[in-house]
Amino acid sequence: MEKNKQLTKAEFQVMDILWSLPEQSGFTGDILKGYPDPKPAYTTLATFLKILKEKGFVQSESVGKMLRYSAVMKREEYTRSFMKDVKNTFFGGSLLSFVSFFAKEENLGQEEIDQIIDIIQKGKH
Repeated sequence: MEKNKQLTKAEFQVMDILWSLPEQSGFTGDILKGYPDPKPAYTTLATFLKILKEKGFVQSESVGKMLRYSAVMKREEYTRSFMKDVKNTFFGGSLLSFVSFFAKEENLGQEEIDQIIDIIQKGKH
């Protein structure tokens, strides 16, 4: 994936389905089955997959007359990159500002705050 390339909502939906498939790969029909109703047209999905391939999020291989699409990166890798971009773009790269924003916005209770503190402390060891 090129640096700073983000997924649109529609592209993320395709990737979300692809990530959920065994080995994070499948044919267009497999991906289409993962959509809730109303499903997009087959040609629409094929267009999304072409765009995702051009952006470097998926690769394809020919299997007979069909293309099998595979995720180039894991969901966790994309999430890490996306959240880092959010932190840098909206919070000046400050983890403290990033966490503070969500702590205030989510109106966290003491139990949740304690769980977060516990996670941070475990991460330091």
